[in-house]
Amino acid sequence: MTPCPFCAIAEGAPAHRVLDEPDVLAFLDVRPVFPGHVLVIPRRHAETLIDLDGTEVGQVFGAVQRVVRAVEQAMEAAGTFVAVNNRVSQSVPHVHVHVVPRNPKDGLRGFFWPRHRYENEQAMADVAARIAGAVRP
Repeated sequence: MTPCPFCAIAEGAPAHRVLDEPDVLAFLDVRPVFPGHVLVIPRRHAETLIDLDGTEVGQVFGAVQRVVRAVEQAMEAAGTFVAVNNRVSQSVPHVHVHVVPRNPKDGLRGFFWPRHRYENEQAMADVAARIAGAVRP
């Protein structure tokens, strides 16, 4: 099994840290979409968002909120793109939140995958009911 590069950073490997707290760490992505692209991670190894407990989710997303403010200010960005991949397209199997600075006409267009409308209102309602039934407190 390959060692987790994000755990290595959490344990002190070199990285351009922008936030360093007991339970959460944020650092620049080495392959940014735009300069100022930051990754926010929990220090404890967890592969996906659903592997975090409620306290950890709050810690991570509290840090994300602070990083968003900082990125927008520091990079003079009009806004940010915030994203989490779970398994699919997840380049490192350690949950991480991307905070990417955005500006109008920056060249990034919409999402990275095609979007499709639902067949009809009933199909949409059926999918919503299935997901709502699977939500756990």
